[in-house]
Amino acid sequence: MEILERPTGEAGTGKKPTVLIVGGGLAGLTAAKYLSDAGFGVTLLEKRPILGGKVSAWKDADGDWVETGLHAFFGAYEEIYTLMRELDTYKHIDWKKHELTYTLEGGERFSFQTVNLPSPLHLLPAAFKNRYFTLAERLTLVKALGPMLFGSAKYFTSQDKFSYEQWHERWGISKRMLKKMFMPMALALKFLPPDEISAKIVLDVIGIFLRQNKASRMGLLKGSPSELLTGPIADYVCQKGGTVRTEAKVKEVLLGETNPRKLAGVVLEDGELLTADNYLFALPMHNLKKLIPAELYDNEPFFAKLRNIQSVPVISVQLWLDRQVSYVNNLLFSPDGFIPVYTDMGNSNPAYSHAGKSRFHCCVAPAKDLIKKSDEEIIAVVWDNLRSVFPDGSRDAKIEKAVVVRIPWSVYNPAPGIDQFRPSQETPVKNLWLAGGYTHQKFYDSMEGAVQSGKLAARKLIQAAQVTTKL
Repeated sequence: MEILERPTGEAGTGKKPTVLIVGGGLAGLTAAKYLSDAGFGVTLLEKRPILGGKVSAWKDADGDWVETGLHAFFGAYEEIYTLMRELDTYKHIDWKKHELTYTLEGGERFSFQTVNLPSPLHLLPAAFKNRYFTLAERLTLVKALGPMLFGSAKYFTSQDKFSYEQWHERWGISKRMLKKMFMPMALALKFLPPDEISAKIVLDVIGIFLRQNKASRMGLLKGSPSELLTGPIADYVCQKGGTVRTEAKVKEVLLGETNPRKLAGVVLEDGELLTADNYLFALPMHNLKKLIPAELYDNEPFFAKLRNIQSVPVISVQLWLDRQVSYVNNLLFSPDGFIPVYTDMGNSNPAYSHAGKSRFHCCVAPAKDLIKKSDEEIIAVVWDNLRSVFPDGSRDAKIEKAVVVRIPWSVYNPAPGIDQFRPSQETPVKNLWLAGGYTHQKFYDSMEGAVQSGKLAARKLIQAAQVTTKL
């Protein structure tokens, strides 16, 4: 991918209205794409040498792709597919068999499959044919499907004061189901166990997945997101005349001298001053909070509320083995240990094949204690978990290579009571907008949430600038 650079120039001197986007993840890139389409002069800044944020990828010394995390596409997503079709990249999604498979210690398995019937009838096989749970346990789940399927937005919002575990127990659902079925789901969703995640978040997402027949269908890219997802967006922005700059870290945000409700520019780490008519910050929460000027925290409740939002640590472990272990071409879930969701990339991603041998990519969660440990200790935990769920295939297997990726501050922490502090994409500052999974949209911190937030921020900026376009 070619990275183009040119000076931003002074605000208002060009024919196009200008926008400076800080953050080169999926949210910032999405906003850049749609603002370029609307006729804005776009400059995007990314502090790292690579783009993609939480969806970034790079090649190691051996030429193998390493990804920041394990990212799956779901049938319930919408805007990311619109974006990918516009860029002709939707074809790069490899849709897997519509099945949710749980792997347990000792090699035990259970799966959920839907049938091609209108919702909620498509759930009947999953609810009644699964033999891992007793009939009594399955009936406790059926009772709770009512509020999951038909709960209103007002009801879901009212449940934000409870953890998902509290909500689960209040409805009398089996505790064994909480541990074996719903815990990996919560950990895969937000890297938090059921007792630490808001009931609203889980119910919002489960509600979407249960109401749509194909919502839980999963897919993976046929290669690296840098080449097949984020890179093409950046290329498009550059082709439209925009600028994408990597290794451009913003050190300071300047407010207007006469109007503190308007940004005057940003200063890069090397002292360079950049200005634009509009600014859009698409940053992780911990980086955003560092850049907000103290004056805004002190005088604007909108920004003061951001102090209540924290971030969750995330670990990804990628293992190259000396033989085939899993023989599975899909995402897998596990309630036992620290790998709630994982896949064998050697089988599930053709571009990542490992000479017919297994190459596991594991999400490690919860990570708040493990992240303090050494790479060797984390790898040992993950390898023990994999051997426990594939006891036969892994008996004599050995690790050829291992990579640990740590993100101390990743997605925002959706603890009970936090949803009320999530901001909109519009801010009280006249020429500043926000994008990111923590801003209000229905898919939270996911690839779809990032795209939705970037598109919403672009739309609101365009409306404010009174630029006529179709989004």
